[in-house]
Amino acid sequence: MFFEFGIKDIIDIFLVALMLYYVYRLMKESRSLNVFIGIMIFVVLWLIVSQILEMRLLGSIMDKLVSVGVIGLIVLFQEDIRKFLYNLGAHQRMRTLIKFFSSETGRGKEVDKESIMPVVLACLGMSKRKVGALIVMERATPLDDIVETGEAIDANISQRLIENIFFKNSPLHDGAMVISKKRIKAAGCILPVSHNFDIPKELGLRHRAAMGISQECDAVAIVVSEETGGISVAIKGELQLRLSGEKLESILTKEME
Repeated sequence: MFFEFGIKDIIDIFLVALMLYYVYRLMKESRSLNVFIGIMIFVVLWLIVSQILEMRLLGSIMDKLVSVGVIGLIVLFQEDIRKFLYNLGAHQRMRTLIKFFSSETGRGKEVDKESIMPVVLACLGMSKRKVGALIVMERATPLDDIVETGEAIDANISQRLIENIFFKNSPLHDGAMVISKKRIKAAGCILPVSHNFDIPKELGLRHRAAMGISQECDAVAIVVSEETGGISVAIKGELQLRLSGEKLESILTKEME
C-alpha cells in the first residue's frame, strides 16, 4: 500500500527524533539510561501489539499500563523533568530574547557593579587568609527555599560583613550566604550537593554544594577554598577554578547583568 509522504511528514519525523534525542540525553545525564531503553522497548511492543497485530485484549491491558505509567514516570523523574524544563528556559537564545524585551537600563548595570565589588574584595581577602566561604548570587530563579534554611540577615552588601560572617569562629561560617536583589538575604544556608563523579576528588563539600545549586538553578556560586585559598565559580553545573580577582570580577559582571 502506497501513501503520500510530504514535507510535513519529514518535519514530523525530525521533531520526534529531536525529542527522543533530548530525552535520551536527559536520561543519560541522570544515570537512568537503562530505564529509558526499557521504556522504548515497551512502547515498541505496545505499538506492535495494538496497531500491527491488533490483539484487542493484550492491547487494552497495555493501553491501561501506558496511561497509568505516564503518571508514574512523572512522579519518578520529577527532578529530572524539572531540570530539563529549566535548561530549556535557561537556554542562551531564550535569555537573549528575555533581555531584548526587558526594560533594563545602563543605570541598573552600574548598581550591579557596585554590589559586585564588595563580594570580589571579600573573596580576595579571605583567599589570602585561607578562610573558607560559599556565596550564592541569585539571578532569575528565586532562592527563597534556600534562604529559609539559614539565618535571615537582609543587609547591604559589605566587604567587612561578608568577611565577618565567614570568619572561622563565626557560627554561620560553615553554611552558604545568599545574595539577592543587591542584599545579603541570609547566611548559614544549606545547599543541595552535586553527585557528579567528574568533580576532582581534591575538592571539598563547598565545591560540591556550589555545583549542586548551579545545576538546579541559574544562580552563580562562589567558593573560597579553606585548604588552598583558591577562588572558584560554579555556573550551570560547571566549575571554573583558580580565579584571580580580575577574572572573578569579569565573570560576575557578565553573569549578573
